[in-house]
Amino acid sequence: MRHASCALVSLACLLPQVTRAEKKPSAPEDRAPARREIGNLVMDGIPEIPSRIADRTLQYQNARGASLYDFAPAGEGILIGTRFAETSQVHFVAREGGYRQQLTFLREPVKEARFDRRHGIRGFVFSMDTGGGEFYQHYWFDRDSGRHVLLTDGKSRNETLLPSRLGGKLAYASTRRNGTDFDIYVQELPGGTATSEARLVEQVQGQWNPIDWSRDDSKLLLRHYVSVNESTLHVLDLSTGIAREVNPSGGKKISHGAAVFSLDGGGVYYASDEDSEFQRLTFIDLKKGTKEVLTAQLPWDVVSVAVSEDGRWLAYAANEGGTTAVYLAPTKTPKKAKRVDLPRGVLVGDGARMLRFDSSGRKLGLALSTAQSTTDVFSVDVATRKLARWTFSEVGGLNLSTLVAPDLIEFPSPGGGKIPAWYYRPRQRDGKPFPVVISIHGGPEAQSMASFNPLVQYWVNELGAAVLVPNVRGSSGYGKSYLLLDNVLRREDSVKDIGALLDWIATRSELDARRVGVFGGSYGGYMVLASLIHFGERLRCGVEIVGISNFVTFLENTESYRRDLRRAEYGDERDPEVRSFLLSISPTTHASKIKQPLFVAQGLNDPRVPASEAEQIVKTVRQNGGSVWYLLARDEGHGFQKKTNRDYYINAVNLFFETYLVRPDSPARTAPGALR
Repeated sequence: MRHASCALVSLACLLPQVTRAEKKPSAPEDRAPARREIGNLVMDGIPEIPSRIADRTLQYQNARGASLYDFAPAGEGILIGTRFAETSQVHFVAREGGYRQQLTFLREPVKEARFDRRHGIRGFVFSMDTGGGEFYQHYWFDRDSGRHVLLTDGKSRNETLLPSRLGGKLAYASTRRNGTDFDIYVQELPGGTATSEARLVEQVQGQWNPIDWSRDDSKLLLRHYVSVNESTLHVLDLSTGIAREVNPSGGKKISHGAAVFSLDGGGVYYASDEDSEFQRLTFIDLKKGTKEVLTAQLPWDVVSVAVSEDGRWLAYAANEGGTTAVYLAPTKTPKKAKRVDLPRGVLVGDGARMLRFDSSGRKLGLALSTAQSTTDVFSVDVATRKLARWTFSEVGGLNLSTLVAPDLIEFPSPGGGKIPAWYYRPRQRDGKPFPVVISIHGGPEAQSMASFNPLVQYWVNELGAAVLVPNVRGSSGYGKSYLLLDNVLRREDSVKDIGALLDWIATRSELDARRVGVFGGSYGGYMVLASLIHFGERLRCGVEIVGISNFVTFLENTESYRRDLRRAEYGDERDPEVRSFLLSISPTTHASKIKQPLFVAQGLNDPRVPASEAEQIVKTVRQNGGSVWYLLARDEGHGFQKKTNRDYYINAVNLFFETYLVRPDSPARTAPGALR
């Protein structure tokens, strides 16, 4: 992955009937619980949540994390994002391990925030949407007055917060011209509450974003994203308006990822898969056109890169099989990089900008999550390589020693080769095999990594279920050939990998192959539906979150600014042959085969997978006699961001798995909402 207002109290306090203990069985076997509406949530066919589940889940729901937004311009502290009430907001931390001072108190979650050098710590820009619609707007926050003002037009989608190196300007991409294409704008930042007009500096077609300023603010580095396996880099001279491609491909499809200017602006460090399976870090001299590959021996993708303010240090991060490694090197000898000693985990943040140097160049900032600890902000002393911790996020009082770290396993793929998966195995067992949850990532070109997931930990520790998290064919992180194995006509090859995982489960004596459920969001939601269709007799139930139910209606109704990007992955539904194929594999076409209990959750304002995708699969499965629990949030988009909504959603999912998966006597098919 990527929110309207709610009361800042829990749903359990507002509506005690939702979480009170059951006094009698929740619903007769022959009819589902009535549809009801509570606040912005619509519950259709979902029983009341027993207090034992709501109470036990509470600790897991109150684990919070902290993300790094920016270092202060003169080293006075950092901006972070964390949640203390309903939504994630901007906080200031003055020193390592210091007090978290909340700066924004808004109803919607803040997506990102950056300081402006001209204003020091007295002002910053931030990005926020409304109701989960992902039409992000940029704002200026003045700390002296405590007020924020809108910088963008209030209706288009605006991406990237990129304050200039010298200060006073902001570069970003916006669809304001036609609602579809991401033109590049530069805007003067206010000193108070007065705002200036944005200046269009590059009119484009498609998905473009500014990713770095040169140190003298004369040039912008731009990235044009075409698809997961094709993107280009360009340097825009702001004085002439001329954009020049950095690494012309000569007709080849090259994916360019993280990129930054060198200190003098005469070169660019960038990651690309040119002549390689993986995204290698390369330096190009813009005047000479010469290139030098810096990570030729590293068989993994470089996912983030940063250069210190003084130009002395180069830092980059690599995705090494689902965990993140960080390297530091002098820019004079960039091939002599040394790995930073970090706990086994994953960097969290805004893609290529996950690493940030402070203004002195002596500290490298990052946010790190591990399977057994939530995301927190750290800095690395460049000279000593010592790690310092800035934030200590609460985990709801959970005993971290009881949390389970996953093992990395592999199972055979029907297409040959091996499929990697993370295996969370419960610590306690009663001698009986564990029920199993298969959790499938979205994207489809995403990757499941070994980061903190309180929902998975609940399943393992409280439900006693083993959790398998596969990276099926088409996942990123394992080379570009693997990434392309599910494109267009190969779409169902990744579904076959779930069948192969079920075969693997059947060989394991500690796992109960008769009690397996599937869970997934977005594209992972499609995978859940497809798995229930193809392997229904081997599955007990499925949970589908904001998932695709029909590829044709999805492509026709997803927001226009992202439609062509998705066609590159799934195929162009306007082509009759491709359209026929997409319809033939769509879950709505085969919904009559879904016989197992299904849970569907959806945000009404989802711009990626419209709510109509959920409505049509719920309707179709029910018309064919299937049982469905359906949860709709009117103030959410592509997922559940607000704590009240998310708490209820998690409780309902846990009740669903307890009812249909975990209990040994739970039948393969039960009346909706029946609690045994």
